[in-house]
Parts: sequence; structure tokens; C-alpha cells
Amino acid sequence: MRYLLLMTLATVLVCGGCGDDDSDDTGGDSDTDTDTDTDTDTGPVECNLGEYTGEFTIETQSDVATLAGYTSILGNLRIICPSCTDLDGLSCLTSVGGDLDIYHLNLKGLDGLSALTSVDGSLTIWDNHALTSLDGLSALTSLGGNLSIYDNDALTNLDGLSALTPLGGYLKIRSNDALTNLNGLSNITSVGGDLWITSNAVLTNLNDLSNITSVGGGLGIAYNYALTSLDGLSALTSVVGWLYIGSNDSLTSLYGLSNITSAGEDLTIEFNDALTNLNGLSALTSVGWALDITCNYTLTSLDGLSGITSVGEDLWIDGNNILTNLDGLSALTSVGGDFGILSNPDLPDCEVCDLLDQLTPTPGTIYVSANLDDGCTPVPYDCP
Repeated sequence: MRYLLLMTLATVLVCGGCGDDDSDDTGGDSDTDTDTDTDTDTGPVECNLGEYTGEFTIETQSDVATLAGYTSILGNLRIICPSCTDLDGLSCLTSVGGDLDIYHLNLKGLDGLSALTSVDGSLTIWDNHALTSLDGLSALTSLGGNLSIYDNDALTNLDGLSALTPLGGYLKIRSNDALTNLNGLSNITSVGGDLWITSNAVLTNLNDLSNITSVGGGLGIAYNYALTSLDGLSALTSVVGWLYIGSNDSLTSLYGLSNITSAGEDLTIEFNDALTNLNGLSALTSVGWALDITCNYTLTSLDGLSGITSVGEDLWIDGNNILTNLDGLSALTSVGGDFGILSNPDLPDCEVCDLLDQLTPTPGTIYVSANLDDGCTPVPYDCP
């Protein structure tokens, strides 16, 4: 009998204990709290913190969370975060008072920056190998400094920048291996500093630069191996600094430069293997510094330079394998520095003599060699 009572009591205790555990699992306070926390974490960010004073660098996902709720940053913002999974914590941010640098991300987009309308300093987007789109910047209308986009291997277009109009600083688009067009730049009307488009391997045209009328610094188009024309620059009338067109292997025409009347500094056309003429430069009347036409292996004439009357510093015509005449320089009367016409094997020396005869005063040091020997002797200056 005592045994039976003990067994009954043990059964009641065990069943009662199991009943308590089941109650905790299905309706306890712990799970209720967890559900509440989850709802809070995934809800919208409240944009109620105003301005963050000073600079900030994002290097971890928790750094992104630190800025959640701020609408502006007074100083520079640097996003250098290979480990970040998103930028959603920046969704309240409308302005950056300094520079915005976006480096080394492994994100495909910049969606967390979709409220950003102004950057007072410069914007640099560099070395983001997974980045395919800039659509997260589509609200950006004002940029006070430079715009640099380079070494973004998967970036195919710049559509997210389509709200930008004038640029106060320079524009550099460099080494974006998948970039096929410049669509997002179609509303830019002027560039305050240099304009560089270089080393974009599959870029075929510059059509989306068609609204740019002035460049406050130099213009450089180089190492774009698939680029066939410069037609997108046809609205450009003024280049304050240098003009450099080099190493564009498929470029056949310079007609996109046909409205430029002067180059304030150097004019250099070199290593453009498919370029046969310079006709697109026919509106040019002066070159402030040096004129350098070098190693354009299919160039047959300089006719596009027929409007140039003066070169402020040196003149170099060098290594153009099938150039046969200098008729395109018939209006040139002044070279302010040295004079070099070298290694143009189909260019008769008498052509060089004729050009020297029309220059007043005689240029500084004269370098002439390895052209087609036809009996004239330009150096020393003893042309018949």
C-alpha cells in the first residue's frame, strides 16, 4: 500500500512539472518579448535626429546603424565597408556637408542613399567590384566638388546620376570595365574642372555628354579601346586647359570636337591607330601651349588644323607613318617654342622646308630627322 501511494505521488509531480514547461513554451513572457523586439528592428527608421556634427567613417554594419535617424552630416562621410550587407540605416540622410567617399563595398546597389539630394564636397565611387547600379543616388541634384567614378568592375551604367546638372569640380570616369554608356550624365551642362574619360574598355560612344558646353580645365579622352567617335561632345565650345586625345584604338573621327575654337594649353593627338584625319578640329584657331601630333599610324593629313594660326609653345609632328603632307598647317604663322618634325617616313623634307618658310620669327630649336629625304635640308635651316 505504501508503495502504491508513493508511485501515485511521483506521477502527479512529474505530470505537473511537464504541464508547467509546456505552458512556458507556448505562452511565456520570453517569446512575447522576442516578437516585440523583432517588430521594432524591422520597422521604418524614424528621421528625428537632425544633423550629425563632424565626420563619420562607416567600416562595419553597426556603423551604419549608428547613423540611423540622422538627416544630414556636417562633415565628410566615408563608406569603406567590405562587410556591410546593406546601407538601409542611411535612409534618412538628405545631405552631406563635406565629401562622400564610397570604397570597397561588396553591394550591388546603393539603395540606402535614396534620400540624398546634395553633397557639398566631392563624390568618389571607387573599387566597388560588385556594384552594378548607381540608382540609389537618383535623388542627388547638387554636387559642389568633383565627381570621380573608377575601378568599379561590374558597373554597366551611370543612370542614377541623371538628376545632376552643372558640376563645380572635375569629372573623371576611369577604368570601369563593364561600362557601356554614360547615360546618367546626360543632364550635365558644364564641368568646372578637368573632364577625363579614360580606360573604359567597352565604352563605344560619348553621346550622353551632349549637353556639356564648357570645360573649365582640360579635356582628356584616352585608352577607351572600343570608342569609335567623339560625337557626344558636339555642344562643347570651350576648353580652358589642355586637350588630349590618346590611345583610343578604334577612334576614327574627331568630328565631336568641331565646335571648339581654342585650346588654352596643350593640344595632343597621339596613338590613335584608326584615326585617318583631324577634320573635327577645323574650328580651332589657336593653341595656347604645345601642339603635338604623334604616332597616329593611319593618319594621312593634318587638314583639320587648317584654321590654326599660332602655337604658343612647341610644335611636334612625330611618328605618323603614312602622313604625306603638311597642307593642314597652311595658316600657321607663329610657333613660340621649339619645332620638331621627326620620323614621318612618307613626309617629304621639302614639306617641312615650306612650313618653316611661313613662320615668323623662326622657331627656337629646330629638330627634323627621319622623314622622306627628297633633297631638301631643313636642319641646319638651309631649305632651297
